[in-house]
Amino acid sequence: EWFDLPLSTVWSIFEDYLFLLHVGYNITIHSFVLMPNHIHLMISCPDANVSQALLYFLRESSKEITRLSGRINQTFGARNHKSLITTDHYFLNAYKYVYRNPIRAGLAKHVEDYEFSTMHGLLGGKKLIVPVAEDALLFSQKFDDRTFEWLNRAPNLDQEHEVRIALRKAEFCFAKSKDRKPSALETGLL
Repeated sequence: EWFDLPLSTVWSIFEDYLFLLHVGYNITIHSFVLMPNHIHLMISCPDANVSQALLYFLRESSKEITRLSGRINQTFGARNHKSLITTDHYFLNAYKYVYRNPIRAGLAKHVEDYEFSTMHGLLGGKKLIVPVAEDALLFSQKFDDRTFEWLNRAPNLDQEHEVRIALRKAEFCFAKSKDRKPSALETGLL
């Protein structure tokens, strides 16, 4: 494993630092998914302090992982990708992409079953220490099985790639096609 520790231990470390991130930096946490070699974190920063908050979170969690694993090398090797998501529509596409990451990697069959995600905790799969914002998608009056059907339905691979690319941009947006037409994801969902 990338972290040189059991994922359950790494999850506990991240839970603690996500709690501190929320309290100390006024960060709203929308979702968090721990993968064996990386993380996905969707947050809102009402105080416009995302850089300081993420620096703290990555530095301190890395120190703890390094201490517990006896690791010498750095914990996080690649640069992180911050992407400003400006619309609810973009948020939904990113939300599905993040929660489907364990399914793409073959770690779970359904988004709600992956134990190292905030969704699993929100749905009562285990106690959740991370102070996740109210999930308006999962806990709306309109919620029914169609929400999980949508989240668990494998998207078109090209569109999934479009979301991956959009998440690497400073501001989340879909590229126009070669013929300058907007992406189908500008109006549709993954």
